[in-house]
Amino acid sequence: MTETPPNTLQYRFDGPEDAPVLVIGPSLGTTWHMWDRQVPELAGQWRVLRFDLPGHGGAPARPVSSVGELSDRLVALLDELGVQRFGYAGCAFAGAIGIDLALRQPHRVASLALIASSPRFGTPDEFRQRGVVVRTNGLDPIARSSPERWFTPGFAAAQPAITEWAVQMVRTTDPGCYIAACEALATFDARAALARIGVPTLVLVGSEDKVTGPAEARTLVAGIPDARLAVVPGASHLAAVEQPVAVTDLLVRHFSTSWAAQSDATGQHRLVTTATVPAPAAPPAAVAVAAIAPAAEQSGGRPTGDAYEAGLKVRREVLGDAHVDRTLDAADDFSEDFQRFVTRYAWGEVWDRPGLDRRLRSTAALSALVAGGHTEELATHTRAALRNGLTPAEIKEILLQAAVYCGVPAANRAFRAAQQVIREETTPQE
Repeated sequence: MTETPPNTLQYRFDGPEDAPVLVIGPSLGTTWHMWDRQVPELAGQWRVLRFDLPGHGGAPARPVSSVGELSDRLVALLDELGVQRFGYAGCAFAGAIGIDLALRQPHRVASLALIASSPRFGTPDEFRQRGVVVRTNGLDPIARSSPERWFTPGFAAAQPAITEWAVQMVRTTDPGCYIAACEALATFDARAALARIGVPTLVLVGSEDKVTGPAEARTLVAGIPDARLAVVPGASHLAAVEQPVAVTDLLVRHFSTSWAAQSDATGQHRLVTTATVPAPAAPPAAVAVAAIAPAAEQSGGRPTGDAYEAGLKVRREVLGDAHVDRTLDAADDFSEDFQRFVTRYAWGEVWDRPGLDRRLRSTAALSALVAGGHTEELATHTRAALRNGLTPAEIKEILLQAAVYCGVPAANRAFRAAQQVIREETTPQE
């Protein structure tokens, strides 16, 4: 394990020093050990670089605010190591990094494999609520439910040691880094940019993956011009752990046919994509491969414009897509202008000002709502406060403070409204 400077990542190398570099990255909540079964064969042909996400596997707890920031840290590490061109394979969160690299560093990515990945992971609401659960309860609820998200039931029952390994991986992750990663995934959306990915891409997914399954994989294949799909039967989210032989074979085939190692004048290996090397005549028997036609994008009829769009973005980030969609869908000719006014000025002008962070703005909003007796809005802003980083204990203190200055009856109504929301938002999903 190598000590890393603040702007890079914890990593390890396997394989010959003079071989082309293949970077492989892990899923959220896992470590580089999720690739242990692939490394021996991959390292026979490539110099395999594995990295850990911040706060995972003992890596320094240096949270990132976006997928792009983590990509930048990886690029900084590769620069430090003198690696200019590389192949890349990433699972889930690391798949998002791969998409970002292919879009922003296309000259450096020779070939790409996206495992259990998506151009958009669920909804922002889902990931922000997961952050609320972790902030309130720690990582134990997430750890205990990990095996059912990551593995098929039969595999989890038959492999108790691996199941326990998965639970412990999550439990030993830094909660702050996990929450930050959830926030990063909440804002990640590459759907509109997929057509700009110009490298040969393998999209690999487990047939039983309920987290980012075949539907998400087909969205990637539909959007990326040079992509092919591999569905691994009998595998869930961590297909590399559950079906290691099939996944290893797919990765070897993909990277072998999309790269050619050549020596330049200095004798150093460099990698070039190859259009002339044909793909294998047929995939492994356990793998189904299909090309999916692009689906047309639908656009809504809501008002647009820079100020409105900026406010809408903040409104969604604070209140959640579900709430905002319900509110805007309910607007008619009578109320639509008011909703535009609220979006533009309350969210685009005030909430987006740099003078206060969102935690403090939520504190001010809760206090003002109690003072004004606006209990009907308290539930919405309690939910927003939790997603903006306030804990239930801090919300309680805010409402107690309000009771002193706004009156006990007002605070009593506020406590009832907030209590219901806190129960809903911080109770782990079974």
